[in-house]
Order: sequence, then structure tokens, then C-alpha cells
Amino acid sequence: MTASTSVAGGREPGAQEAGYEPDPRRWRALWVTLVAGFMSLLDVTIVAVALPTIQRDLGASPAQVQWVVSGYALTFALALVTAGRLGDALDRRRIFLLALGGFVVFSAVCGAAPGIMLLVAARLAQGLAAGFMAPQNSALIQQLFRGAERGRAFGFFGATVGVSSAAGPLTGGVILALASGAQGWRWIFYVNVPIGILAILLGRRLLPRTRRSGRGRVDVPGVLLLGLGVLALMYPLVQAESGGLDRLWWLFPVGAAVLVVFAQWQRRLVARHAQPLLDPRLFSTVRGYAVGAGIGTLYFIGFSGVWLVFALFYQHGLGFSPLRSGLAVTPFALGSASAAVVSGRLVDRFGRLLTVCGLTGVIVGLGGTALLLRFVPLHLAPWVAAPVLFLGGVGGGFVVSPNITMTLRDVPVRMAGAAGGALQTGQRLGATLGTAALPGLFYLVLGRSHDYRGALVTALCAALVGMVASLALAMFDWQRDRRLSQPHRKCPDEVAHDPVHARQT
Repeated sequence: MTASTSVAGGREPGAQEAGYEPDPRRWRALWVTLVAGFMSLLDVTIVAVALPTIQRDLGASPAQVQWVVSGYALTFALALVTAGRLGDALDRRRIFLLALGGFVVFSAVCGAAPGIMLLVAARLAQGLAAGFMAPQNSALIQQLFRGAERGRAFGFFGATVGVSSAAGPLTGGVILALASGAQGWRWIFYVNVPIGILAILLGRRLLPRTRRSGRGRVDVPGVLLLGLGVLALMYPLVQAESGGLDRLWWLFPVGAAVLVVFAQWQRRLVARHAQPLLDPRLFSTVRGYAVGAGIGTLYFIGFSGVWLVFALFYQHGLGFSPLRSGLAVTPFALGSASAAVVSGRLVDRFGRLLTVCGLTGVIVGLGGTALLLRFVPLHLAPWVAAPVLFLGGVGGGFVVSPNITMTLRDVPVRMAGAAGGALQTGQRLGATLGTAALPGLFYLVLGRSHDYRGALVTALCAALVGMVASLALAMFDWQRDRRLSQPHRKCPDEVAHDPVHARQT
């Protein structure tokens, strides 16, 4: 029998392999998208180290300056699914280049902003441009690569995602150290301009156009419902430091209710054979998509928040400069980058087992770091913690890249943008929750005990809760894969209709 599933259920019959002709420029095109993606993800965390300087230079309040970080994250997440659907329906190359151009322009406006209000407005627009750009990255990988090459490409993509988050504090510290004067923080934004212009010029030459499929209509009610739901869930989180969780807690059930209405609307469109914004069959019938999205969301709750906690501990607790604070967590970024590239070559062989091993490594690495920083002399803390952080980084490299690959590998190319956008929306929601909850917990413990060590350990243990939940989900999926991949336990009809068995044959 031919190995194929329904269009809704994963691979389009013959469409993803038959007739595929490798683009000779595909690897150079990949590097263009990765550089642009690295910039957009780096800007989530790079600005955090400069907030005290920005607040002082622009005379901003703590609540205003917090919007420089949280506003970017908010509009980034709001745009992802809609941007992915537009890329699928219109042209991923066009959406990517327009979004990259907007990102460059608004980066320049951020750098030149004379006051906090213009800076916040430019950051909101910059985050929106980044959100339109991000889902095109994973969709272009699915469009350009097949088979083992796709795993390698997602390996580089996973390394970009992992390293950009971990390297933000270090990169910000380096820029602040090199840019002399009180206005040095502006170079955190200006550095995007020449890199972005070069990426636009190369992208115009190397990126392929998307074939128009005739499905150009966009589900406007779905866009509004999804946007309102995500906004309601994220707004209290981005306002957490100014009491948003206490004042706006009621938005959580409102957001959940709106998302339920959104899901029902999408099912109605599918039943009417119309084009939904986010096809619900991605979660119900595409093998591995729902589980992978859950793993990514839970992992990013802990993964994203720990870097702010480390920065608070090293800079406020130990008096480190932003550069030295960034260097202290660099071992994690190095381990993550090296492992993510390798894991892309191994995912077809080991599957979900890679994610299980990776999450175990992250839990051991961060848990060991928490214990060491709790008991070793403070002046030795960064040196003693470095090897264990490196181990955690290696584990992280075996989480992000394989999970992205296994989550998206059976998604039809025509739905790649929306699927990638939804996956990254979950990650952004998890990251926003983590960056709100973990520093808040750090300050809560610190205010009661005035113990920086205790505050750090408590926050890291909270991060580990999300990672343990992610590990449990990964182990469940791994065991299910093992059961489904043993055809001798099934009758011939079951084996013939098993999508995992079909994919392997």
C-alpha cells in the first residue's frame, strides 16, 4: 500500500515528495531567514539588560519602561497565526521581506526615540513586524527541504531559537560595554539596521516565491477572535510587575472563553469547506502536532524566565555588570547551539527519545545549578556553575530543534505557515508566563527574606515544574510511538492504517 494519509491528517498524498525539485539556493536562503529570525527573537531579551539605563535617560517610570520589553512580546505573539496564514495564502517571500523591512525601520525609530512614549510605540510596531516574519521561517523550511535535509534545517532553526533567547543578556551586555556614553543603549536597536538591510537584499535574490493555490481569502472573524483571546490571556502577564495579575485576573477566563468560540468557529468553517485561519484538524489528526505544541509551551514557561532571574541574581545580588552577567550564562547558550545542530541529524533515527533525553538534561543542569549557587561561596558561583549550565544547554539543544521537527514534519506544506505560527504562539504564551511569574516569585522571596540565594533557588525550582510537566508529556508520546511502531502487535488492517507505520515505510 502507498504510505499516505488524508490531507487533513498529515502528508498530502504524494504532494510533499512527488514532483519535488530541490532549490539549489535553499541552504543560502535558509541562512537569510535564520539571521532575520535570530534578530527578532534576540530582541525579546536583549533589551532587558538596558532597562535601567533607558529609564534613567528618558525619565520613564518603571511601568512605562517595562512596556519596552512586554509590549514587544505582546504584539509579537498577536501576529503569529494571522501572519502564517497570510504567508500560506499569498506569498511567504513577500510577507517575509515586507515584515523584515518594517522591523528594520522600527528598529531605527527605537534607537532615535527622544522619549519613552515614542520608544514604546516603536517597540509595539517592531514586535508586530517580528511576529509577521517569524512563521515564514519554519514554513520556508518545509517548502524548501525534504527528508533528512529538513531535519538538518530544523536543527539550525532550533539552534537559532535556543541561542537567541539565551544569548540576549550577553549580547546586550557586550553592546552596552562597547557603546560609550549615556546613550549607548540606542545601539541595541541600531545594530539591527545594517544586518536587516543586508538580509533584505539577499532575501530578494535567494528566497523562493510561494505558488498561489487559489486559497487567498483570510478568515477575518477568526483573526479578530484569536487576537482578542490571545490579548486577554497575555495582557495581565505583561502588566504583572505593575499589579496586572491582581487587577486583571478576570481577563484569563474571558480569554479562554473567546478562544473556545474561536475553535468552534474554525470547526464550522471546516464543516462548510471554507478556509479557516487555523485548521482544527492540525491538532486532531496531524500526528504529533498537538503533543509537540504542548511540549513547547510548557518548556518555554521555564526556559524563558530563568534568564531574567539569573540577570537579577548576578547583577543585583552579586553586583555584576551586564556584560559579566551575560558571560555567566553563556555556557548554556554554547551547549544549546552545539547540540541543536547535531540533533537535527538524529531526529529521524531517535524521534521523541531525543526530547526525553534533552529535557532530562535541562532538568539536571538547572537543578544542579540551583544547588551549587545555593551552597558554594558567591565569588566562585559563576565558575562552579558553568559546567552544569553547559550540560543543561546541551539538553536544551536536544529539546527545541527535535520538537519543532516532529511537530511540523507531517503538516501539509500549504498549511505550514499557520501551523508554525500556532506553534510559536504557544511558545510565546509560555515565555510570557515564565518571564512574568519567575521574576515575580524571585522578588516575592527576596522581599520576605532578603536572601538572593534563596530567591534564585525558589525561582529555578518553579521553572523546573514546567519542564518536568513537559518531560511527562514527552515520555507519554515516546511510549505511544514505541507501541505504534510494533506492527507484530497489530492486525494487518491496523498496521495499514497506522500513520506512524505509514511514515516509517
